[in-house]
Amino acid sequence: MTAPAPAFSDDQAEAHDRITQVLAEVGVDLDNDRLTPPRDGPNRVIAITGKAGSGKTLLLAELVRALEGAGVELISGDWEGRRRRERRTVAVLAPTNKAASVLRGRGVPATTIHRILYTPVYDPEFEKVAEWLAGNGPRPAIEALTDAALDRAKTVYDTHKSVPAALAAAGLRGSDFITGWKRREDGLDIGMVDESSMLDDRQFNDLREIFPTLILFGDPAQLAPVGQSGKMVFDRIKGDNHLHLNRIFRQDAGNPILDLAHALGDPALSFERFERMVEEAAQADDRVVIAPRADVDLMARSPVLVWRNATRIRLITAFRAAHGAPEDELLAGEPLICDGIELPLKHRKRRIDLEARGFIKGAPVIYLGPGTKPGFSRLHVMGADAPRLSAASIVKIEKPDEDDPFIPFAAHMGVAFLHGAAVTIHKAQGSQWPEVQVFAPDLYAAARSNRDEAGQALWKRLAYVAITRAEERLIWVTRYRLSMPKTPLGIADLPAPAPKLDLTGDGAEEGGAS
Repeated sequence: MTAPAPAFSDDQAEAHDRITQVLAEVGVDLDNDRLTPPRDGPNRVIAITGKAGSGKTLLLAELVRALEGAGVELISGDWEGRRRRERRTVAVLAPTNKAASVLRGRGVPATTIHRILYTPVYDPEFEKVAEWLAGNGPRPAIEALTDAALDRAKTVYDTHKSVPAALAAAGLRGSDFITGWKRREDGLDIGMVDESSMLDDRQFNDLREIFPTLILFGDPAQLAPVGQSGKMVFDRIKGDNHLHLNRIFRQDAGNPILDLAHALGDPALSFERFERMVEEAAQADDRVVIAPRADVDLMARSPVLVWRNATRIRLITAFRAAHGAPEDELLAGEPLICDGIELPLKHRKRRIDLEARGFIKGAPVIYLGPGTKPGFSRLHVMGADAPRLSAASIVKIEKPDEDDPFIPFAAHMGVAFLHGAAVTIHKAQGSQWPEVQVFAPDLYAAARSNRDEAGQALWKRLAYVAITRAEERLIWVTRYRLSMPKTPLGIADLPAPAPKLDLTGDGAEEGGAS
């Protein structure tokens, strides 16, 4: 049964019609589900901007659905089917792994800009599996995979649109099915970029070289890339190629978090008046909370958002002290944030395997305990299908007024982590959590600094980004204090262990944890 089409706002409908018109001009007719081969012509760039609650993601998702329905093939960073001159393709991109994972969590198959620059080379046998998963070939008979394994792969692919994740669910590692990597030599077709406020000029120019048709979605109220003086790449797009979406009140259902976010657009609003607005919202709706201290228990699963790096380090230190964590080791249940994968270029196959398991930059991870080999730790990747596993780890915990971080685990190479009890607002951009604690004293310090960014007070941009990270509940922390823990750190709240997985590459280390 076909799901009913969403009811667009007038702004969304106008943007949808404009994009549909441009796509028809380049041979992708969504109204009649008719495609014609790509042809040379001028590059087209369209920008769709709007603040939180304006329906950008809904519009993006519906356009992707319509493109797939018309026969346009989805291109991801982990799999690209055989080239055919007449085929039409679309890639959904985000500047960071964090932003891409948020889109995937909402059912939109997205990858990063960096990953689209390189394409994997598959073993011919497993290329048949990838073609079948993507709907471009028959179900294969592969000696290495049972029917049950193929069924598991198909289930995961239908959910996540990721070939490596699907093959990992079938019991394979990246080194089993990827034989190498090559830099993309040919251009693609249609590119759709979310969180384009985070794009810098170099990324934008690279995208224009790859995609003759480029559609940008972005929030003009967020923080611009460092070094661009508050300017965002879509600011240069003018006329009917730049459409702005306004807030959709019927979908917000009187959301006080979005009310506060949009109030920051008032040029005359002072920090003191805004804090009173937060207090008034908290009195009227339990989705906004005023807290005189940070909730230590919540910090174990949802970080406090801060402006200053020094504040982040002090809050992390206080969090660990509140739980009696020793200086020379981690406690089971401590939160970590993936800070990337430190592997040489020759280990790209292992990198994609790790990313397929959920180790993407910015991903929240819970420490479960040490592994059986030096430098390894057992981990729970929040939101992953098979979250519990073991991996070579490089964990860095900074300390106040010290240049060198404490490193409880330091494998020669592997997944790098920072402590996750507090995160800067800049790093949080592109991520979301059900409940978010915002450290108000830092925003007050930003207000006292009198710094502007692109004509708006910096504290307002920081507050806007921090507030809109909250999906369900905003907690406004007013003082530099932490609550005492109500329960000790632990892992009992996490889902049951999955089957054991080995991420060492040599089969020597166990996965899963009890």
